[in-house]
Amino acid sequence: AEEENRGPGAVYNLFEVMSDLSDKLKLLHYEEHFLRKYNVKPFSKHYFALATNPGEQFFVFTSLSAWLINVAGHQCDMPQEYDDPNATVTKIIEELRKFGVGTDFPPSKLKTGSGEFVCFVVDRLADAALLSTEFNWNRPEYPQEEQDEEDVIMDEDEAELKLDKVEDDVIAAEESDEEGAEPFLDLGRAADKSESERSKRAEIMVSKTNYDDWKLEVERVTPSLKVTVRTDNKDWRVHVDQMHQHKSSIETSLGDAKKRLGKLHDEIQRTLEKIISREKYINNQLEHNVQEYRSAQDKLAQTKEKYKQGSTGVTEHSRTLADLTDDLEKVKLEMEDKGSSMTDGAPLVKIKQTLNRLKTESVQMDIRIGVIEHVLMQARIKDNTLMVKDMNKGHVTTDGLEDD
Repeated sequence: AEEENRGPGAVYNLFEVMSDLSDKLKLLHYEEHFLRKYNVKPFSKHYFALATNPGEQFFVFTSLSAWLINVAGHQCDMPQEYDDPNATVTKIIEELRKFGVGTDFPPSKLKTGSGEFVCFVVDRLADAALLSTEFNWNRPEYPQEEQDEEDVIMDEDEAELKLDKVEDDVIAAEESDEEGAEPFLDLGRAADKSESERSKRAEIMVSKTNYDDWKLEVERVTPSLKVTVRTDNKDWRVHVDQMHQHKSSIETSLGDAKKRLGKLHDEIQRTLEKIISREKYINNQLEHNVQEYRSAQDKLAQTKEKYKQGSTGVTEHSRTLADLTDDLEKVKLEMEDKGSSMTDGAPLVKIKQTLNRLKTESVQMDIRIGVIEHVLMQARIKDNTLMVKDMNKGHVTTDGLEDD
């Protein structure tokens, strides 16, 4: 919103400040005294205007500010990478206030290492450094531009026109004076006047200038009379001339290229013929060796095939051998177990333990069986008493019925 209130060009004012700042730094010879001395990479003239790498920009900003403060005559230690950024920024702002520069912005604006306030601080420190070095701007020196031939010709034409106009004014003034003094001129005077003018013109046509003076004047004026014709690249005649020049250069270079290419072709053809003849000679000389090599290759292929077949049989036999060895190991383990059991008394001990266990289990079973029989007997007795009771009840009821 502030930038919009300041105007549409306020956004680009920052780049102008950075451009001026780069010129001021060059006047302070910062390449030699700052970049090389402190091993800082060279940065562009819009480095602090745009945010690219905040960490690197902040370090370069603080280092450059400390260097400018030292150049301006105040003492300031160069910042390190692990220093507190708040302390570094406050120190730079305090030094800037000592130079009489107002700082009505928060210090946090400088932590980004780029932006309007960073450029403002560095620019003011650069001004203070230039003032301390007593640097003064000289007046600009503009180069003298050479006048074109057309301008020179136009100037000469204007000078001639001015001279003619001056002569006409002088003649008119003389005539007006003569008319005022003598209102009525006679024909004799007019004739004398015309004759005097003719004599003056005849004197002008005959030159009275010295030859040596004229030659010196010509040598002096000759450099300014040079004709400089400026070629217009849009003119079709220029393009046609260029086409003709290119065509002639192509034709000349084409002739040389054809000759060289012809020579190169002949040399290549001769070398190819030599190579072919050498190949034929080598083939004829090594034909017997080639046949032996082919037969050796055939034998090698046969042996490779046999080797493959033999390798397959070997693999099968190795598998069967592995199976047999496994069976053999199992049998060995069983024989070892049986032998150890025959010689060892552990099985007898196990048998005795099992017998004792069976005896105890049989006793327990007998006890359980007795208990179960007792329970069954009690149940049967209960059932018998119930049956008797039931039978007695039925007999009483039947007797009563008979009495009735």
